[in-house]
Amino acid sequence: MSRPAPTAWRVVWWFGFVSLAADMVYEGARSVYGPLLAALGASAVVVGLVTGAGEAVALVLRLAFGPIADRTGRYWSLTIVGYGLTAVCVPLIALAPRLGAAGVAFAATLILLERLGKAVRSPSKSALLAHVAAAVGRGRGFGVHKALDQVGAFAGPLLVAAVVAVASIWWGMAVLAVPGAVAMVLLLTLRRRVPDPAVYDAQPSAATPGGERRGWWAEAVGAGLSGDFFRYAVAASLTTGALVTFGIIGYHLTVEGLVPVAAVPVVYAAAMAVEALAALLVGSVYDRTGTRVLLVVPVLVALVPALALGPAPVAVLAGVVAWGFAQGVQDSTVKAVVADLVEAPRRATAYGVFAGIQGMFAVVGGVGAGWLYERSLLALVAVVAVTQAVALALLADTFRRSARLRRAG
Repeated sequence: MSRPAPTAWRVVWWFGFVSLAADMVYEGARSVYGPLLAALGASAVVVGLVTGAGEAVALVLRLAFGPIADRTGRYWSLTIVGYGLTAVCVPLIALAPRLGAAGVAFAATLILLERLGKAVRSPSKSALLAHVAAAVGRGRGFGVHKALDQVGAFAGPLLVAAVVAVASIWWGMAVLAVPGAVAMVLLLTLRRRVPDPAVYDAQPSAATPGGERRGWWAEAVGAGLSGDFFRYAVAASLTTGALVTFGIIGYHLTVEGLVPVAAVPVVYAAAMAVEALAALLVGSVYDRTGTRVLLVVPVLVALVPALALGPAPVAVLAGVVAWGFAQGVQDSTVKAVVADLVEAPRRATAYGVFAGIQGMFAVVGGVGAGWLYERSLLALVAVVAVTQAVALALLADTFRRSARLRRAG
């Protein structure tokens, strides 16, 4: 006799545990990318380029993998391949110092490959999770998933910090092979138990409405998605691009001597704890009050460089808290809005297009932040403040337009 299907909440939690283990891997590594690349001889511009390009790879390439998922229906396969890249690439960074002058290029390549794994899996994973979260409330479903995800993002940097303190940053990378293996075992088990998460979603998950099949390129650039979706994507991407990467923050903490290298992952872990709380809090508020809660994000993003890249340790820590809160909302409730704007058959595509737009802004923001950091902190603060004023106005206008259309409908 076959086993009964697990409840929707149980599946949400299970997805969360997969992300918890995987986040221990890539967030543990991400917490020291700044000091790690600096130890291999990289400058602030190189750190900004690698971390910004990494985020761009993770986001822009979803333009391809979203439509691939929707056209082939291989959501699970793409999710598994994506997590596999993360589980393999991060521990291999431990070999970088053995390669001499090629170490920076080797580490940068693995960082980009790990981020490619994120691009491969994210549209499919978000589409699978959106089906399940429909049964429990998408704000809460994505919020709980993100909170569990952030438990791993908290634990991973602490694990790395402990290993760095007693051994080296390179052993800190190597030890992350263990949670990577755990993530893959959990994911494969979940795939066996829940082969079709669409059963939890009341909205049908058929092919493109009306039987229409667009060309692959048309789907990749979002043909047929609504104007509200694109306005929202641009507004949200302005906040993504302007939020300085933790690679720059970690670099600042190290080169300015504000904290020892072993303490940088601890600071990052604290940001991840804030991110988890933000995901739970804002996700719950979103289900009750709607999109207005997202207007806090541009304000937080504008505060980050002014605080986190300054000389005063207390202000820097306050900036890290603002960074973590902004990240928590961007990685959870922002995705819930996409699921509410787009019909089920096109969600993976929409997540890919959304992330692609974010990625274009992220690579410009990453390089620009590194360049301005080395020349004028005041100019960096001013540029971020202006972009966030634009983002705030665009978000407010988009939400008003969407509300009017819903009332008219």
